[in-house]
Amino acid sequence: MQIPALLSSAQLLTLMRFIQEARHIVLCAHRFPDGDALGSSLGLADYLRSLKKDVQVVMPNNYADFLRWMPGIKSVLLYEERPVEAAELIHKADLVFMLDFSEMSRLQDMATAFEGIKAKRVMLDHHLNPDPNMADLMVSVPEACSTSEIVFRVISELGGYDALSRSGAACLYTGMMTDTGGFTYASTRPEIYQIICELLRKGIDKDRIYRHVFHNYSPHRLQFVGYVLSQKTQFYEHNRAAIMTITREEMKRYKYLRGDAEGLVNMPLQVKGLRVVISLREDTEKEAVRVSLRSVDDFPCNEMAAQFFNGGGHRNASGGELPFPLSEAMLTAERAIKAYADLL
Repeated sequence: MQIPALLSSAQLLTLMRFIQEARHIVLCAHRFPDGDALGSSLGLADYLRSLKKDVQVVMPNNYADFLRWMPGIKSVLLYEERPVEAAELIHKADLVFMLDFSEMSRLQDMATAFEGIKAKRVMLDHHLNPDPNMADLMVSVPEACSTSEIVFRVISELGGYDALSRSGAACLYTGMMTDTGGFTYASTRPEIYQIICELLRKGIDKDRIYRHVFHNYSPHRLQFVGYVLSQKTQFYEHNRAAIMTITREEMKRYKYLRGDAEGLVNMPLQVKGLRVVISLREDTEKEAVRVSLRSVDDFPCNEMAAQFFNGGGHRNASGGELPFPLSEAMLTAERAIKAYADLL
């Protein structure tokens, strides 16, 4: 079975022309870049460098500590640390790839650096309802498990599989793995596993990658997880929904590193019959509460995120943001559960 093509003939020709004509290329992804944002960016950068292009990955801000092992990550430029240099690179670029986000607001402060740029823009993303005016070429595939899957398929359609290195393949596999929770959700389509086979042919060690991502925390993180699950998680509607809360003081107490909350919102879903989990975490950089939602089966946490948490996302994995304080956010989360009680 051949992996289906993503690009139309017109899209493929346009993308080939954009790349051929470009001398300076910038790749960027959303604020608080996760494994897929970094994996898709670093994997695509690896391929573009094989074409002898000048390539720079620019991210709005820093990433989780457990992703620091990724090949090529030391070359990533952070806008929050070097905004002038990052803006100059973006304005110098002939071509910009916008990966794993579908609206400019996901860049937050870095969005201003794109005002008035002359570069062609290409969006590769798998989120719902993309801004139709965001890019000159838009490849939006909501059914894809990750943007890294999309990048692999695009590289292959460009005839670039042979040029993809083992390091690039490892980055793309990391993006696919992290955006599916180790291939435990959003990963039932057969082509996902065909892509994994092709990445394995590049010599990647998928077991080692798994350990790098999921077994790469401090003892403080393990204690933090135990505390949140035992003391800060409440169950509702006959154990069909759960809310967990995390304060700045608690993060400080457990020597929190960026990324230590990764995957925590999924853990209550191990309770039999649980349908949705809402995580409320105080932002460490501004007066806001960051919201993460996870669900199983047909429970639409993306609709709940849009209705109650100023957010959105996928059906089973979404996010949002609420104003301070955490106590008010907790009341909002409880109202959301009551409003969706008939689906629980």
